[in-house]
Amino acid sequence: MTQTDRSGLDRTVTLWLAVLWTSLLVVPWYTLEDGFFSFEWLDGYPLDTDFAPALFLIAQGEKLWLLPLFAFALLPLATWGRLKTDPVFGRILIMAGVGGLAWLMLQGFSIGIRGWQFQSLEAWFGPLGDRQYGLGYGGLFVAAAFLFFLTQGLAARGAVNGDAFVVGSIGLVVAIVGIFIFFPILRMLSSALRTDEGVYSFSVFAEKITSEKIWGLGCLSANVGCGAAWNSLFLAILVGVLTTILGLAFALVVTRSGLQHGRAFKALTVLPIITPPFVIGLAIILLFGLSGTVTQFIAELFGIAPTRWIYGLPGVLLAQLLSFTPIAFLVLIGVVEGVSPSMEEAAQTLRADAWTTFRTVSLPLMRPGLANAFLLGFIESMADFGNPLVLGGNFDVLSTEIFFAIVGAQNDQGLAAVLALVLLGFTLGAFYAQRRWLGRKSYATVAGKGDSGMHAQLPKRLKYPVYATTATWSVLTIIVYLMILFGGFVESWGLNHTPTLKHYANAFSVGWTEHGLHWSGAAWNSFWTTIQIAAVSAPLTAALGLVTAYLLVRQNFAGKNAFEFGTMLSFAIPGTVIGVSYIVAFNVPPLELTGTGAILVISFIFRNMPVGVRAGVASMAQLDKSLDEASLTLGANSWITYRKVVLPLLRPAILAALVYSFVRAMTAISAVIFLVSAEYDMATSYIIGRVENNDYGLAIAYSTVLIFVMLAAIALLQLLVGERRLGRRNEKAQTLMAAGG
Repeated sequence: MTQTDRSGLDRTVTLWLAVLWTSLLVVPWYTLEDGFFSFEWLDGYPLDTDFAPALFLIAQGEKLWLLPLFAFALLPLATWGRLKTDPVFGRILIMAGVGGLAWLMLQGFSIGIRGWQFQSLEAWFGPLGDRQYGLGYGGLFVAAAFLFFLTQGLAARGAVNGDAFVVGSIGLVVAIVGIFIFFPILRMLSSALRTDEGVYSFSVFAEKITSEKIWGLGCLSANVGCGAAWNSLFLAILVGVLTTILGLAFALVVTRSGLQHGRAFKALTVLPIITPPFVIGLAIILLFGLSGTVTQFIAELFGIAPTRWIYGLPGVLLAQLLSFTPIAFLVLIGVVEGVSPSMEEAAQTLRADAWTTFRTVSLPLMRPGLANAFLLGFIESMADFGNPLVLGGNFDVLSTEIFFAIVGAQNDQGLAAVLALVLLGFTLGAFYAQRRWLGRKSYATVAGKGDSGMHAQLPKRLKYPVYATTATWSVLTIIVYLMILFGGFVESWGLNHTPTLKHYANAFSVGWTEHGLHWSGAAWNSFWTTIQIAAVSAPLTAALGLVTAYLLVRQNFAGKNAFEFGTMLSFAIPGTVIGVSYIVAFNVPPLELTGTGAILVISFIFRNMPVGVRAGVASMAQLDKSLDEASLTLGANSWITYRKVVLPLLRPAILAALVYSFVRAMTAISAVIFLVSAEYDMATSYIIGRVENNDYGLAIAYSTVLIFVMLAAIALLQLLVGERRLGRRNEKAQTLMAAGG
């Protein structure tokens, strides 16, 4: 080893030292009210204490509790001239990382906007006489630098074979999952135990969580409603079962009926996914409401008075079935196609008829898909906010009760947290029950042997009920979407059907002023904000999901099972719970994010990340590990291998994650409704506001525009995905032909 190998600092350590000291000396430490990129903070920088970096704050005698961070920031300099193989190298970086992060968290959680965060600290140390706000870019970059010093030190000490990229990736994912999933849930639990005076009280928590309004069973003995918990549970079970049945029916028709219109069925079933969830509820009102087309037609035909029967369980159930059946279909179509034809042929060879084969062979092998479809329908129903708000009437569910606990006259965050915990308990219970039901049995049907590729046709006793069900459902779906289109082009649906374009003009009018083009429509602000938030969150979601998938598929490390559970936990957490927990956790220091665009982006990332993880895991499982090994053998490290070998082969998974993340960010409502602000208003929350004001025409017009925007985005991205897959199939076919020749 030469002397030059021992001189200077490690390149990665040098990079993060530069980030660390720039953040301490140059970047504003605390969050900026008008945002970093407004640059209004430059007026008075760096002496103004609201915008000053940490060094200038301390130099002015302010925020002296930041001073110990400088000691930990100097520690990495002690690695000068040391090799990574030197045990001291790793120890120094671990000390710097752990010490810096620990002190940053300690001072952040101890001191807030009113001084001491806890009365016990004031009793011990006396009044502070100062305060601090949430961490800004300076504090966040310093935290990131300390985190990567820690991971670099662990890698130098031999963690995960000393691979710095892998250890750093694990550290990053663990840190952000802990901050943005586990921390909000724990803060929500803490809020549920706290009284209005800020005192922890289990008796108050017990009183709220055992409330008659949550668990009441009056509906069993009198003409009153059940508690919100039982209503939500009953509705979610119904939706989970019925969407699974409907999704399976559509999957069987597409794959096993021989019909020539499979693509049309796919398009029809996928259409509700790109529709804002409450829009279907509006269409149902236009059809079955008091002034609805069907209601009026039946009233005139049979001479009966129209009623409001659609408001309550029937309406919410119908709207959720229309909204969530496509999700079950997308889950089940791959499962139905994945059942090996050879196993069905073997059963028929043993003289089993078509019905017996389907019942005893095909259906049991679809068990994982059926369980996943039910779980998705259950969770989506629990989290659904828009449809119960529009159609719920006196049928109270947890999601709307949480909303009214926060924004209503109660303004009771503790009650909202209690309701959210009940909702979370139901969804995690369903998640656990699904895992227990599937057990450890193997459902693999595809092996290395060849298959004819021809699935058995549906048995006659199943064919006609499936045809009738899917045909009826398809007609209803088409009628619902025709109503959505029609409702935006009339003055007032049910009252005045005069054709008009005023709803579109009010929402999306454009004019010219002396300053140029003017977006004068009422909806433009929320529309562009939604596009911006979705465009930012989608690539971040895909990137984080694929990095996580790489760690799960390609790496082995201690705690891998717990790591996977943590990354998938947000899959089982309804959006309503995410919204409430984010309000509770990020409304005060050390992370003040409420009212910003960042909290919307973060909520979308962690709400949709599991889809990117699953897409990446599925695609990466098809890539032979010898590709990675060849790259590593040729001298590339894990980062270069991931960037130049693995990622180019994952383009279909990348695009699939982008499509899903973008669409969900455009149409989400359950979490968004709690997190929007006057400056960052999303399309779905704006439409909900129009619905609450009975402005159905503008709400439907806006929703129609969103649907076509989604269709255009999906068509473009799906075209790219299709071409990529076709090219890979052709290349594979040519390779096989060449090998066979």
